[in-house]
Amino acid sequence: MKIVFLGGAETVTGSKYLVETDSTRLLIDCGLFQGYKWLRRRNWQPLPMGIQDVDGVVLTHAHLDHSGFIPVLYKNGYRGPVFTHHATVGLCDILLADSGRIQEEDAKYLGKHKLSRHEKPEPLYDEATAKASMTLFQGVEYHQQFSIGDITITLRKAGHILGAASVILEADGKRVGFSGDLGRPNDIMMYPPEPLPELDLLMLESTYGDRRHQATESAEEQLAEVVNETSQSGGVLLIPSFSVGRAQLLQYLLVKLMDEKRIPRQPIFLDSPMAINVSGLYQRFHDLHKLSDAQCQNTFNKVEYTRSVDDSKAIASQTGPHIIIAGSGMATGGRILHHFKHWLADHRATVLFSGHQAGGTRGAKMLQGVESIKLHGEWLPVKARIRALEGLSGHADYEEITQWLKQSELKPNTAIQLVHGEPDALETFRDHLMQTTPFDVDVADYQGVYHL
Repeated sequence: MKIVFLGGAETVTGSKYLVETDSTRLLIDCGLFQGYKWLRRRNWQPLPMGIQDVDGVVLTHAHLDHSGFIPVLYKNGYRGPVFTHHATVGLCDILLADSGRIQEEDAKYLGKHKLSRHEKPEPLYDEATAKASMTLFQGVEYHQQFSIGDITITLRKAGHILGAASVILEADGKRVGFSGDLGRPNDIMMYPPEPLPELDLLMLESTYGDRRHQATESAEEQLAEVVNETSQSGGVLLIPSFSVGRAQLLQYLLVKLMDEKRIPRQPIFLDSPMAINVSGLYQRFHDLHKLSDAQCQNTFNKVEYTRSVDDSKAIASQTGPHIIIAGSGMATGGRILHHFKHWLADHRATVLFSGHQAGGTRGAKMLQGVESIKLHGEWLPVKARIRALEGLSGHADYEEITQWLKQSELKPNTAIQLVHGEPDALETFRDHLMQTTPFDVDVADYQGVYHL
């Protein structure tokens, strides 16, 4: 068996691992490269190593850096199966179509304003292709054994988001694990990742290989403090949010704090059609996270969902303190920008960022203290309070991953290849694991090959 690192190596994006035996070729994850332009260019390169002809694809979870390249495979003729957990199928149905729609809109905008070097800019794929690619998906349960050629596969719970899994492969007398993105052991909503069985090789994510998170318990106190501060000033709380996981957790925490009378009761608006649809999946698959069906109903029934553009615009007529959760999480687009236009110049308002802000995004700039930001071609003054909510990360940090490894059945000298991390995180995490564990740890090279 050999493994080729076609993405998610030396970077946190574009997760793609080609596994080959004498008779079978399969892809673990099929993600988009995101972020820097030099990385995004890889999405447009000819498909490496004929991956459109693999015998099957297995996805760890639905985030686009792990699933968002599936429509490109489909566009290039791939018609084999895409195996993943049932909940991930549901999430991909929402996320891939949205990804295609946004790419179509971006291509039209670039063409209309002649901002591209191409006369007629084309999307990487469109919404119709994304929807068509969903016909390939086959849902499986955790611990359900299935096969692609001579490779046997099972999924184990990874925490992180709904449906996220670690993938265990067995072939040629070897057992290989792909951690996928790992959740935290004490996550407020998600269960902890399951320990691993004995393995010959593990591909281990390293997103937070050089960082430690704050305790999740402090997030509730921080959130209550921000809501109370904003309410007392008579202002509006704007929360840019990611649609999967974070938006659902924020709704739960806000309703919980109101029910416990720790913050004043006030309207909560979820102004994101995608986050609304995802919330429905979190309720449908409530057995996969810590909230019961009753808790889901209590939470989602107390939040006002604004699906249409008209409903979204109508929020502007709301008086008194209220809370608006809207996409996107780094304020790079989405409906939150329209609320910024209305409230960012109001000193009574607060903008609360609840997740990682990549360099160069509006979110990162606002947290750095800029006095104005550019929105839809005009500069808006930033007079609102800008806050960050720590402790809600869906990724395990380096100490939490180390504890997870020690709880697993891995033998000394088990080979570990570090993937899905930035260079500093990879190197720091490798040094940490070499000093604190008995495993043989190295960093995977982009387009490198590992032979078992």
